[in-house]
Amino acid sequence: MPRIADPRPAAEPRSPHQKDRHERILRAARRLGGVHDLDRVQMQDVANEAGVAIATLYRYFPSKTHLFAAVKRRQVELLSEEVARLRAASENPLDAVVRTLVRAREQLMRRPQLSRTILQADQTAQATANGPWSSDRTFRDMLLAAAGIDAPGPADERLVRLLESCWYGVLLSCLNGRLSPAEADVDIRVSCEMLLGGRLDGTTD
Repeated sequence: MPRIADPRPAAEPRSPHQKDRHERILRAARRLGGVHDLDRVQMQDVANEAGVAIATLYRYFPSKTHLFAAVKRRQVELLSEEVARLRAASENPLDAVVRTLVRAREQLMRRPQLSRTILQADQTAQATANGPWSSDRTFRDMLLAAAGIDAPGPADERLVRLLESCWYGVLLSCLNGRLSPAEADVDIRVSCEMLLGGRLDGTTD
């Protein structure tokens, strides 16, 4: 079997035409990822569905891992915008974080197969040094914003990173049927209270 070259850096769409193609590719990936596991999603099928050449697809997404990293990032970006619109000025920061994570669970549970595909890509990326997940702070920044932490220190980053990992574990258990949605949301609140309660109450540094 020939050696597969290391993926080159992904290109960024700049012109309106490029952005339109980029968005069509993401829509195609969401549709196919919502039907098939990661190993059954073929890049050629994504290109065909999006109406672009396979070379164009690989220009923006050097691998399936890059592709579903972008799908995940787009979903988080949309959720972040929604959270920002709905947040009340008087809302308790801890409650805001809980609400954000519960809303994220609800959103991803609407398309469970797509969520499983994203998580499969996530597991692949976690085992790859400098993979497409390594520098993606979208989810973490959303949680810091919900918590009202504008200038996070190393301890804040650590706590939110741990909370993000807990949330993914709860989501996986919910997707696999080991937790009901109600049980998952209780676990989300407990993890928020344990990890961020002291920080947001001002009782820890």
